[in-house]
Amino acid sequence: MLDLTHDELLRRAKALDLPAHHHIDGTDEPGSGPVFEVVSPRDGQPLTHVADAGQAEVDHAVAAARRAFDSGPWPRLAPAERGRVLLRLADLLEERRERLALTVTLEMGKPITDAHDIELRAVINTFRWYGQLADKLTDESPHTAADALALVTREPAGVVGAVVPWNFPLTLAGWKIAPALAAGCTVVLKPSESSPLSALLLGRLGTEAGLPPGVLNVVTGDGPTAGRALGLHPDVDVLAFTGSTAVGRHFLRYSADSNLKRVWLELGGKSPNIILPDAPDLDRAAATAAWGIFFNQGEMCTAPSRLLVHSSIAERVTEAIVRRARELRVGDPLDPATEMGALVGEAHLARVLEHVGTAEAEGARLRTGGTRTLTETGGSYLSPTVFDRVGPGTRLAREEVFGPVLSVLAFDDLDEAVRLANATEYGLAAGLWTSDLSTAHTVSRALKAGTVWVNCYEEGDLTVPFGGMKQSGNGRDKSAHALEKYTELKTTWIQL
Repeated sequence: MLDLTHDELLRRAKALDLPAHHHIDGTDEPGSGPVFEVVSPRDGQPLTHVADAGQAEVDHAVAAARRAFDSGPWPRLAPAERGRVLLRLADLLEERRERLALTVTLEMGKPITDAHDIELRAVINTFRWYGQLADKLTDESPHTAADALALVTREPAGVVGAVVPWNFPLTLAGWKIAPALAAGCTVVLKPSESSPLSALLLGRLGTEAGLPPGVLNVVTGDGPTAGRALGLHPDVDVLAFTGSTAVGRHFLRYSADSNLKRVWLELGGKSPNIILPDAPDLDRAAATAAWGIFFNQGEMCTAPSRLLVHSSIAERVTEAIVRRARELRVGDPLDPATEMGALVGEAHLARVLEHVGTAEAEGARLRTGGTRTLTETGGSYLSPTVFDRVGPGTRLAREEVFGPVLSVLAFDDLDEAVRLANATEYGLAAGLWTSDLSTAHTVSRALKAGTVWVNCYEEGDLTVPFGGMKQSGNGRDKSAHALEKYTELKTTWIQL
C-alpha cells in the first residue's frame, strides 16, 4: 500500500527525473529526429519532450534486436538463467515501484493508488511468474516405430515487435515482453505516444537487471510512423499488438505487405455483464458492475460497458449503480483519496463526450453524469455516466466508448439475454450473475467471449489465458499459452 499524503506525492512527482530518449541496444539514445510533447491529463500541463522515432530509429532498434537474437547470448542461455534475469527485473520493479507508479499516473491519469497497488503489482507479478516458468517447459517425443525417434521442440521465434496502448502501459507491456523473453526472443517495444515514459523506465530496468544489449529495446513515437515501420519491418518475426480493432487491421496489412510475420492481436471489446434475478447477491452484483465500468476511468478493453439486467430487477440494480456513480470521488489522480482520475487526454475526452451526445440523440435516458467536470484544473475529467433504456441497435450499445459510460439494457428471458450479449462484433469478455450451476455452465458456453466471469468480474491470475474472439483479436496473453505466440514448433525425425 502507498502510505503518502497528497502533498507529499505532489512534491515527489514534481521532483521526478523523467526519461526522454529511446532505449536501444542497452543505452539511452536521443535519436536523430524531432521530439514530441507529453502532456499530463491531470492538469493539461506538459511533462517533458520525448524523442520521436522515425524509420531510422526503428531500423536501429530492430537491427540491435536482430544481432542480439542471431549472435548474442540470450537465446542460447539456459532457460533457468533467463528466468533469473526476469526475476531480477521483477525485483527492480518492486524497488522502483513508487517512481513507476507516479510516472504512470502523470502520463495517463490513473489514480495513484491504482497505479501503485494494481498496475505495478500486476507487472511485477508478470515478470516474476514467467521468470519462474522459464525452465519448466518441456518438448515432446511422440511414440513412433522402433526404428525411428521423433522430437518436437519449441524454439524462440526471433525478433518480436510489441506495440501497446496507454491504459495499462506497464501491465500490457509486461504481458508481451515477459513471455517473449522467457522463450528466448528479443524485443522492440513501442509504447503509446500518450504513455511513453514508464515504458522507457522499464527498458532501462531491463538492462540494469542483466538483459544483454539489444534484447529489450524501447522506441517512442506515433503509430502511423513508428508503429507502421515496426509492422512493415522485414526483420521483425512476430508482432504483438494491444489496441483498437481499426489499428489491428493495419498490422495485418503490414504483415501481408512485408514478410508475412505472425501478428497477434488483442483488440477492443463491448463486454456484456448479465445479471439474473437469482444472482446470489444483487447488491454485490450492482457494486461490481459500477466498479467495473468506472475503474481506470472506463478505459479498459474488458470494461463491462453493457449491463444486461432482467426487467424484474432492472430499476433496483440501475438505481444502485447510479447512487455509486454519484458518490464516486473524481479528482486529482495524485490524491490517494481519488477513486476516478482523468481520461488520458483532451482528444479522447472529446470522443467520449461525442458518444454521450449521440446516445441522448438516439433516445437513451441519461440517469447521471455525462458532463465534463473539474474544468478549473485544466485536466480531462468526466463525471461517471449511466444511461438506461438503451436500444440494442444504437451506437452506445454496439461501439466501444472506452470511458466511464455504462449502457443498461433490460431483457425478459435468458434466450434474449444471450442474443443481446452476442449481438456485437466483439468477443473479449463477459460476466454472468446467477445462483444456478446449470445456468452458469450453459450460458458461459453460449457466450462468444474469450473470458467469462461468473458471480465476479475482472478476476483471475497469470495461470489463465487472456484474449478474445471475433473482432476482439486472436492469440492469448498470460499463462503458459502466451509462449505459443513467441515460439516455433520444429519436428526432428531421426531414422535409427
